Amino acid sequence: MPSSPLASVLFVCVHNAGRSQMAAGFLSHLAGDRIEVRSAGSVPADQVNPAAVEAMREVGVDIAGRRPRVLTTEAVQASDYVITMGCGDACPVFPGKKYLDWALEDPAGKGVEAVRPIRDEIRERVEALVADIDAERGA
Repeated sequence: MPSSPLASVLFVCVHNAGRSQMAAGFLSHLAGDRIEVRSAGSVPADQVNPAAVEAMREVGVDIAGRRPRVLTTEAVQASDYVITMGCGDACPVFPGKKYLDWALEDPAGKGVEAVRPIRDEIRERVEALVADIDAERGA
């Protein structure tokens, strides 16, 4: 059983500046307040990747105000779903959580042209995740 009536998802990548921020932005946009959204990084960057911000803006999702956060054990414990994107062994594992690893290209250092296909793949995966969560929760 989930720990709360509201499903919670934690997206984790190394810098919490690109992939996990885009995924969190899409999930917030697509699920609204039905799903609690977190993102974090094992070695957070100073800011969200500007190319990721621009790519998301193109599809109507604003992540410009987000800031990279450090991955904490508490964030993992408070989440029902933990989606990793290249953070490897940095993610602590707890029983009762659903872990998924999304192999996605890292947008770090790439321009918006190269980030768009990554963004689109993330959107497809987030849409499928929302459908799975809704099905599991009978929504």
